[in-house]
Amino acid sequence: MSLGWLDIPPEELEEVSGEREVWASLLRLLVRTLGAEGLFLFSSLDTDHDFYLSPEEFRPIAEKLTGVTPPVDFEEDVTYDPNGESLTLEAKMQPLLLDSMTKSKDGFLGVSRSSLSGLRSWQSPAVPSSSFSARQFGVFLPPKNKVEVGDTWWVIPSELSIFTGYLPNNRYHPPTPKGKEVLIHSLLSMFHPRPFIKSRFAPQGTVACIRASNDFYYDIVFRIHAEFQLNNVPDFPFWFTPGQFTGNIVLSKDTSHVRHFHLYVPNDRSLNVDMEWLYGASESSNMEVDIGYLPQLELQSTSPSTPSIITDEEGNIIDRRDGNSEPIQFVFEDIHWTSEISHQEAARRLEVTFYPFKKVSYLPFSEAFERAEAEKKLVHSILLWGALDDQSCSGRTLRETVLESSPVLALLNQSFISSWSLVKELENIEKARLHLEKYSFPVEMMVALPNGTIVHHINANFFLDQTAMKPEEDGAPFSFSGGFEDPSTSTYISFLKEGLKKAKEYLA
Repeated sequence: MSLGWLDIPPEELEEVSGEREVWASLLRLLVRTLGAEGLFLFSSLDTDHDFYLSPEEFRPIAEKLTGVTPPVDFEEDVTYDPNGESLTLEAKMQPLLLDSMTKSKDGFLGVSRSSLSGLRSWQSPAVPSSSFSARQFGVFLPPKNKVEVGDTWWVIPSELSIFTGYLPNNRYHPPTPKGKEVLIHSLLSMFHPRPFIKSRFAPQGTVACIRASNDFYYDIVFRIHAEFQLNNVPDFPFWFTPGQFTGNIVLSKDTSHVRHFHLYVPNDRSLNVDMEWLYGASESSNMEVDIGYLPQLELQSTSPSTPSIITDEEGNIIDRRDGNSEPIQFVFEDIHWTSEISHQEAARRLEVTFYPFKKVSYLPFSEAFERAEAEKKLVHSILLWGALDDQSCSGRTLRETVLESSPVLALLNQSFISSWSLVKELENIEKARLHLEKYSFPVEMMVALPNGTIVHHINANFFLDQTAMKPEEDGAPFSFSGGFEDPSTSTYISFLKEGLKKAKEYLA
């Protein structure tokens, strides 16, 4: 599909002079022909900006219209090897702190005990300890084209995007896992019997990164976006969505041995779980939303994987592990890596794979203002009720659209130091007082001087209302004259440029 069918008369383009004017004239014609929404859809799909949709670029829409998706090539499930090594994992949990929920304490907003029944009853792991075949963890091995330290890949790919929307809320039981999904489902089932290894909202799935390597071993870090359904019939669905699961595995390249495995929900933020529940069984029922703090949800290997039997060179069994004997004792050599990156750098690469908007560095609040002072730049600051870079998020629409737009990324990298913050965590920071005064629920975007003075700000709800306006409507705050941009990108660039302009007034 191309734009050639528009049959734009060449003389209409020849009436204007200069490349910029030609583009402006062309884009005005496109808006009149396709409409703002049609042009936005086409430009979003046209990733290489060649005014032509290749079959690969058009595929998301074809799948959406037809309801047919191509089969995914999963690897076959790993068969348990009784003579291979096994790994024992222990699950640990500290339940959600109910007092950390900001809106839904007893009696507030008419929250009933039945709504939170699944949450209140989930006090310990469903399976405290379980053994797995070492070879099952081969699902974490990189594909053949990803063998260098720092490489990332999708273990379980995300199937959602801004075009596909999100998965239904009115579900109780997860779909049957297949291929590589089987192990992830089994691991998360140790916490709760109803894990959904593909979350309702993008980005879904599991991403991994090679952190370290030598001739025999990989250290692979991973990040999982999944959630749990805590309620069962007759109670209405209650979704429990940790911001992320993360961890690492050290395993041999032939998958015969796992030295270490760790999976957990990070607890270094004051809020790390999103919760949503229905007040009815249908998809159109009212939904309540809250966030809270989960102190611990963790899987850890008790020791490296070990074989059940030991044989001599002739294949004779010389030792065996069973329930009536002492465990076989092993001495494991230290692993020395020939190539590695830090855990922090590996985590950053996972983030960028999940969230392209993280190509801009978002610094902690105080550090951002220190950097802005040193580099004589303004601060692009975002205040949120929930986190911006995980699934406990109140800025989902923002990060999936304008913040990953190439023109916005370029302007932020050139002229701003960026930061995002949980509102709850700024209450004791003096310089944040001005930010909190300007904040309105759920997300506020601000441009600030290095001393904390706010020179410009806009609420996310107002921003979304403005970008929904048609370009021909009076008061629509965007124009296509500056380039081939969708309304939200153009509006956000205007917001940032207005902040730069107002900053000059403060500095004059």
